[in-house]
Amino acid sequence: VLQNLSQTPVLRELLKEAKMPDTTVKIESPELSMEPQLIKLGQPGPLTLAMYQFLTEMQETKKGVVTPKELFAQVCKKAIRFKGYQQQDSHELLRYLLDGMRAEE
Repeated sequence: VLQNLSQTPVLRELLKEAKMPDTTVKIESPELSMEPQLIKLGQPGPLTLAMYQFLTEMQETKKGVVTPKELFAQVCKKAIRFKGYQQQDSHELLRYLLDGMRAEE
C-alpha cells in the first residue's frame, strides 16, 4: 500500500503543500472539466506530517530500506486495531490511513 502511495505524484505534491500551515491548495481536474477548487488547509496533523516524511524518505533515500515506524505509530493512535502487530488487510490500512489524514484537515 505504501509503495503504491509513494508512486502517486498528485498525493506527494499535495502533501508537500499541505505540510505548510494555512496553505491554500488549488486542485484541478482536466478530465472532469471542472472549475479549479481552492481549498484552505489549517495546521497539518501528526499523521499527515508522518505520511509526508515517509513518502519523502522513500523518494530521496539511497540506503535501500525505509521503515515506516513513525507513520505506523500515528496510524495506531487513530486505529487501535493495528497495535500489537497482528496481521491486517492492506485495504484496511489504506482506509484508516486516508480517513485519519482526512480527519486532520
